[in-house]
Amino acid sequence: MHLAISKLEIEIKKRKSINNNAQFYTKMKKTTILFLFVLSSSTVYAQNKLTKAEKKQGWKLLFDGKTTNGWHTYNKTSIGEAWKVKDGAIMFDTTSKDGGDIVTDKSYDNYEFSVDWKISKNGNSGLIFNVKEDPSLKETYFSGPEFQVVDAGHPDAKIFKHAAGDLYDLIPSAKPVAKYGEWNTARIVNNKGLLELFLNGTKVVETRIDNQAWKDLIAGSKFKKMPEFGKYLGGKIALQDHGNAVWFRNIKVRKL
Repeated sequence: MHLAISKLEIEIKKRKSINNNAQFYTKMKKTTILFLFVLSSSTVYAQNKLTKAEKKQGWKLLFDGKTTNGWHTYNKTSIGEAWKVKDGAIMFDTTSKDGGDIVTDKSYDNYEFSVDWKISKNGNSGLIFNVKEDPSLKETYFSGPEFQVVDAGHPDAKIFKHAAGDLYDLIPSAKPVAKYGEWNTARIVNNKGLLELFLNGTKVVETRIDNQAWKDLIAGSKFKKMPEFGKYLGGKIALQDHGNAVWFRNIKVRKL
């Protein structure tokens, strides 16, 4: 009899232990799911926002994550339908024919500009800066140099000085990794004639844009017959329509 009771007590303890473990793992699973949800939400929320430190440093957002306010198609007053906002990014929709490069409403000089970009497979785009918006200049690149945004699979990327991070057709860059389908960060520091380009935290180009050496660079490039190209130390900033899907987010600028 005592032996039977002992076995019964042991069985009851086992069942309680199993039940407690099940409750524990269920609770842990719910906690993990909640943690991942909060983490995901906070990550999304962090996009297109300025930290307190950034605000103190003078950074201003050029994209609110929801609208294309502050941008317009070059030499127009509105923005083409191909440029859309999706999942917190300005993206170029290749299914629409109403595109064209878009530029900031304001001009900037002596500034630091930063943006996250993602290019499609075999895609091509660019960040064109110090743009003079004028009806006599039909394209943004008639005046503004370009920070090349391109996937290595695009034919243009195989041309010297045309790879991601290059000062397009002028100066080749050091080559940190920039893959299609992944977010990369570009930074342009344009201050009193000194130009520095950064890709994913690495400085890839440094040059002056206010001396004879700069003029010589232009004279040896495809821009040599564009009299307004590279003349300006400031101007508007453009996102290029090269006919391929591309995404931009965390677009910001600060005056130096």
